[in-house]
Amino acid sequence: MDSRKFYKSFFSLYFLLVFQNVITLSVNLTDNIMLGAYSEISLSGVTAVNQIQFVFQQMLGAVGEGIVILGSQYWGKKDSASVKRVSAIAMRFAVGIAVVLFLAVSLFPTQILGLFTTDSSIVAEGTAYLRIIRFTYLIFAMTMTLTASMRTVHIVKIAFQLSVVTLIINFCINYVLIFGHFGLPALGVTGAAIGTLIARITEFGIILWFVFVKEQNLKLRPADFLHIDMILIKDYLRIMLPMFLVNSLWGVNTALQTAVLGHMNTRAIAANSAASNLFLMVKSMAVGAASTASVIIGKAVGEGDMTVVKAYAKRLQIMFAVIGVFSGVLLFFLRIPVLSLYDLADETRELANTFLIILSVICATMSYQMPTNCGIIRGGGSSTYVVKLDLISIWCIVVPLSLFMAFVVQAPPAIVVICLNLDQIFKCIPAFIKANYGHWAKKLTR
Repeated sequence: MDSRKFYKSFFSLYFLLVFQNVITLSVNLTDNIMLGAYSEISLSGVTAVNQIQFVFQQMLGAVGEGIVILGSQYWGKKDSASVKRVSAIAMRFAVGIAVVLFLAVSLFPTQILGLFTTDSSIVAEGTAYLRIIRFTYLIFAMTMTLTASMRTVHIVKIAFQLSVVTLIINFCINYVLIFGHFGLPALGVTGAAIGTLIARITEFGIILWFVFVKEQNLKLRPADFLHIDMILIKDYLRIMLPMFLVNSLWGVNTALQTAVLGHMNTRAIAANSAASNLFLMVKSMAVGAASTASVIIGKAVGEGDMTVVKAYAKRLQIMFAVIGVFSGVLLFFLRIPVLSLYDLADETRELANTFLIILSVICATMSYQMPTNCGIIRGGGSSTYVVKLDLISIWCIVVPLSLFMAFVVQAPPAIVVICLNLDQIFKCIPAFIKANYGHWAKKLTR
């Protein structure tokens, strides 16, 4: 592929994936901004619940990436039947995860929310939100799996369109039900949960229609999800399980940030919510780069030309570095106008501003290491390497250091935030060495 075709292939996927991720996150951002204007306690309660959603989403992301990595190589070989079987395998895992989570939050809602804060009023608001939002888990799992299947065959517009529809529906219902407009009662967190549930149901209905009626590349049919292929199940698990472990650890690490800050300072959880939502929006550029690189590298490995694979990897790394600088600067300058949308106490706003300045630096380095590790190296077939790197960096360094600084040294929340995100800086070094001097491109297909 010449340079022009390469860049066209990359950016045609990249921009749609970034926009889709931004709009998906905007659903939570809409809840947060409106609830922040309604009540700081309500904002904190929903933030605690969204940590559960974030961990769940990371798990589903691994299930979906398993489809993309293995499916892209089969798609490169023009074997659509195997792509369908991989999608069916992933769907069973996604549904299983959703059912387990639904049962957990239904049986132990206050105990789970109590992990994030000791404030009973925040737990009460979170429980009210969770009582409704838990019904989105199953349909969200199926939607994520189907959109990942479409991404495998380079169909990404539908995911973007779904995100737009979800955002519009959620915004309109939130406006009416959170504040009680047009003669309806002000429901606060309950209104926000109802808006999200209706939006997710609509989103699922649209993706079902698109996949089973309109889409003509893969031509998935309901009967395809009944087929069991034990050989492909083993191949899929070999790829997916390491990613599932990494994504789960990353999700828990992010949720732990809320838990640690929530136990340090009652205002810190609201400040972290305002800061982390904007950070996640800008982080979409790195997430989109990782997902795009995974598809491009996976397809190239499936086609078998390793010289092209290595050339793509070098070119992509330069692009990641540029994206990192841009995203860090963007986050720094967006922090003031976005924080002005929240109705926060002065102390909370100042804390959120400090968090965002720190995260601007983190965003720049993360935008290189994440796409390199999770896009190039993992997309090329070396998912075990990424697991080992995260196990060492997060659970042997970041988490112990953060807990020590928070509860032994009793350092300020800003110092703890730096400690919680240190891995995004030092993982750049092993990412560079592995991608440029290590062996990571492996054929996974049979």
